[in-house]
Amino acid sequence: MNLPSPIQAYFDADRRSDGEALIRAFAPDAVVKDEGQTYVGRQIIAKWWRETKEKYQTVVEPLEIRDEDDVTKVSAKVTGQFPGSPALINFAFRLSDDQIANLDITA
Repeated sequence: MNLPSPIQAYFDADRRSDGEALIRAFAPDAVVKDEGQTYVGRQIIAKWWRETKEKYQTVVEPLEIRDEDDVTKVSAKVTGQFPGSPALINFAFRLSDDQIANLDITA
């Protein structure tokens, strides 16, 4: 799968549970939307990611990529400690200056 470099960095860091590398893929004022909540800025996004990773112990396997306008959408199989695992989850990335500016995560 040929992902843009910041998106590849996100999934690689997530797989290694490397929060520092993961957060470097985001713009300083990035926005993440997940489970009805919005997280703004690297520090808040880092906290969200660490808490989510610890709570659900997720493993994310990207399956399909498609570009729509200025959004890169990645469908992934997510396995972890949550009801309905594994689940097909959609990650919609918007990039700016070779960093993740927005990430919307939906089931």
